[in-house]
Amino acid sequence: QAQAGWLQHDFGHLSVFSKSKWNHWVHKFVIGHLKGAPASWWNHLHFQHHAKPNCFRKDPDVNMHPLFFALGKTLSVELGVQKKKFMPYNHQHKYFFIIGPPALVPLYFQWYIFYFAVQRKQWVDLAWMLSFYIRFFLTYLPFLGVKGTLGLHLLVRFIESNWFVWVTQMNHIPMHIDYDKNVDWFSTQLQATCNVHQSLFNDWFSGHLNFQIEHHLFPTMPRHNYWK
Repeated sequence: QAQAGWLQHDFGHLSVFSKSKWNHWVHKFVIGHLKGAPASWWNHLHFQHHAKPNCFRKDPDVNMHPLFFALGKTLSVELGVQKKKFMPYNHQHKYFFIIGPPALVPLYFQWYIFYFAVQRKQWVDLAWMLSFYIRFFLTYLPFLGVKGTLGLHLLVRFIESNWFVWVTQMNHIPMHIDYDKNVDWFSTQLQATCNVHQSLFNDWFSGHLNFQIEHHLFPTMPRHNYWK
C-alpha cells in the first residue's frame, strides 16, 4: 500500500506517460482500485501543497497547527503570545507518536475520503474506491471471516500510516513554516523543502521523495532522474 502510494504520486504528477490523459487514467486506477481513495481528493489537496508549501492556511499538509501541534518557530511564538493553550505543546514530542503517524490514515483519511467523494459528487472516483473494498473483502473473507478481514485492513492502514507520515513530514516539517509572505515561487519551494540522505533503501522507502527539493522544483520530472 505504501509503495502504491508513491506510484500514484508519480501518475498524479503526470511524470510517467508522455500524454497527460494516460497519466490521469492510470492514476484513477492505482489510487482508486489499488488503494481505495479518490484521485480528485488527492489532486485537490496535493496541488495546494505544491503551490504554497508550508504556508499556514494555504498548505493543507500543515493544517494540524494549532489544534494538535505547534509548527514552526514563527507560529509557535504567536501561539505563546496569544496564550492559546489548545494542547500541552511542551509535550508534543511525546504525543506526536500517538496521534500523528499511527492515526492519520486509519482514523482520519479512512472516513474523510468517502465524505469528500460524496460531497463533491465524484461518482467515478467513488466507484473505483468501492472496487478496492469489494476486491479486498472477496479476497480475504473466505480465509479470515468478517472480523479478521476488518482487522487486517485496519492493521495494513496502521502500518501504512506510520510509513506515510514519516516520509512526508521528514522533508517539510523541519523547514520554514509561516503565513504566506507572497515570496517568489522559487524561494517558497526552497524554504519549505529539504532532502534526506540518498541510498538504495531511502530511495525505495520514500519513493524517491528524499529528493524533495528537486521534486518541488521539477514536479513533473520522473523520480528516477532526481539524482541527476
